Amino acid sequence: MRIYLFIAALAGAVTWFMTPVIRQLAFRIGAVGEVRARDVHTVPTPRIGGLAMLSGVAVAFLIASRTPWVENLFEESHQLWAVLVGAILISLVGVADDLWDLDWMLKMSGQLLISLLVSWGGVRIVSLPLGNLYSVSTSWSIAISAFLLVASINAVNFVDGLDGLASGIVAIGGIAFAIYSYMLARSTANFASVALIIDVVIVGVCVGFLLHNWHPASIFMGDSGSMLLGFMVTCASIVMTGRLDPNAHHVNVYLPVFIPILLPILVLFLPVLDMVLAITRRVSKGLSPMHPDRMHLHHRMLRIGHSVRWAVGILWSWAALISFSSVLLLFFRMRYVFAFFVCAAAVLTVVTLFPYYRTRFAEIRAQRAQEEEAA
Repeated sequence: MRIYLFIAALAGAVTWFMTPVIRQLAFRIGAVGEVRARDVHTVPTPRIGGLAMLSGVAVAFLIASRTPWVENLFEESHQLWAVLVGAILISLVGVADDLWDLDWMLKMSGQLLISLLVSWGGVRIVSLPLGNLYSVSTSWSIAISAFLLVASINAVNFVDGLDGLASGIVAIGGIAFAIYSYMLARSTANFASVALIIDVVIVGVCVGFLLHNWHPASIFMGDSGSMLLGFMVTCASIVMTGRLDPNAHHVNVYLPVFIPILLPILVLFLPVLDMVLAITRRVSKGLSPMHPDRMHLHHRMLRIGHSVRWAVGILWSWAALISFSSVLLLFFRMRYVFAFFVCAAAVLTVVTLFPYYRTRFAEIRAQRAQEEEAA
């Protein structure tokens, strides 16, 4: 466990240190985003913070590959190196979009090509645990894995709209998934440990960047960061859940979901929900699925009266509830976890909608007062 904590701390420290450096670089090369109609911030802010996160990922991976106890994972499997190469490539596509605002089809083509490359390199679904173990052909394996990667990349990109929102949600999901990975790594083969390394690096870079990205943010992660996070958190899930045998004893004991292929959606539930709602909303209006608007979940939170920090905190809380409820199944019976989830969800629902109903009650009282004065 101490090795993994060291790797997470290293990733966080490098990211924290490099973020101000990248911020100065952004000013020099003009990578400063202008305020757009859909933006919440009011001051032009550097938006290539993903490069600082990438530096944390790269340094953590390189040091881990020379660290006792985990260096054998890099030697025995090419998956971690494939993840690192994919992380570099996806971040470069994000930087290009941050600088030149790429056409959405061109950007998605780059995402797809990189996802196919990484899947071909070994980060792919090998089996589908649907009741019994179903082996997947190589072509289907690569196709399914690439689809999951592209979907998650864009899901995190969609939700990156408030200071600290995306990094916090991914960090929460990463912590939950790291706990799950660690429980499996104690009694299973190396694939769980490989996923755990990716998880702790994700958590480290998110926390390191969040120290600079909390409202009011001095720098944004941009597409270079959001795409990187979506890519890595799904790589961790694919490495592990795509190789589990549901007939094995350890899976029957520890598996917190019935269909492991859905685990990335549970970890990234809010980003995926936001993406699905956005695409449905835009397509129903005859618009491109990537057409920008101000109807994302975080925009709705601000519209009903929450401040930026409260909106982020509440969305973090929902992400934590969904992610950790799955992890609690490792330790408690399902009925207890379900009862906890229902109670916590009820409290969060009240907190989420409180400003809206407070405003509505104030309007009703004001209207009644006017009617009484008129009478």
